[in-house]
Amino acid sequence: VQLTNERMKQTAEGEAFLETDTILREEENEEKSRTIEGDVDAYNEREFYGKLDPMELNNTRKAKKEILFFNRVPKVGSQTTMELLKSLSIKNNFHYHKDRTQKTETIKLSYNEEKWLSNLLDFFNPPSVYVKHVCFVNFTQFNLDMPIYVNMVRDPVERVISWYYYVRAPWYFVERKRAFPDLPLPNPNWLKKDYDTCVRRGDKECRYQDGDERDDFGQLTEFFCGQDDDCTGFNTEVAMRKAKENVEKHYAVVGVLEELNKTLTVLEHYVPRFFKGAKDVYYNEVQIFSKINRNIYKPSVAEATKDIVRKNFTRELEFFDFCKQRLHKQYLALNLDKKP
Repeated sequence: VQLTNERMKQTAEGEAFLETDTILREEENEEKSRTIEGDVDAYNEREFYGKLDPMELNNTRKAKKEILFFNRVPKVGSQTTMELLKSLSIKNNFHYHKDRTQKTETIKLSYNEEKWLSNLLDFFNPPSVYVKHVCFVNFTQFNLDMPIYVNMVRDPVERVISWYYYVRAPWYFVERKRAFPDLPLPNPNWLKKDYDTCVRRGDKECRYQDGDERDDFGQLTEFFCGQDDDCTGFNTEVAMRKAKENVEKHYAVVGVLEELNKTLTVLEHYVPRFFKGAKDVYYNEVQIFSKINRNIYKPSVAEATKDIVRKNFTRELEFFDFCKQRLHKQYLALNLDKKP
């Protein structure tokens, strides 16, 4: 009862759970309606990639310590993943740690802050998990072992739309005001503005220009590129390229929200110390909780509006496709008989 009450208080998490639940149900419906074409696509993928070795695709084997770092991206189902990890920490016997709520979330760190964070994770007794909104940090610069990195991604345009309405939801400000009483209340006109209008008028928060430094976490690649100055700059070639390199070299798994079943399957097999039984826990516990809190403040956005925005997300979308392709390869390498 105490755990249920604690969870019910976390109303600001509702939208993330609802979106994950909705996406998963859509995925389940698609699963039921699949025909032989799906089997052909899977066969073609196998033919395209050739023989895949799961050991070569699994960076977990490089880890010298059982420390998992989930440097979570906002609005990619990361709240659901946190809930999953909390439940799994009990079942799989590992320590769960989470960064405290910040008045201003800082994802880019100074050198000393990077060093402090690296030493913090190194201090944890393994096996441990740490969760924090932050861009990738290379621990080796401080002569420390790298943790096991995991993260999630989502269609970049859908993600910024989700964030747009997330920060306008009434419960968001209630929770923020409760945590930080001195925060000013937002302008009512800003709260009422819908995303279609914002894009159509060319308002600053809905203009996505190459090289811009955004304050709304709108740059997906920044979380994977890292702490260097050239990692900050929306839709840039250098940020995308470095993000890909880091994912390939340092991340055990980067899951895809739109392919949650496949993500959970890959996590179970590639990071079993922490994610053993993840699908069962999700369906029997986390998904049930996801139906408790629901956000009704996110209206639909016109496809024409999304098409306008997508034109400015070329490299962000390329990175997202790269992560999807990598997840598919990791799944195919398992040679499982059943689809996820």
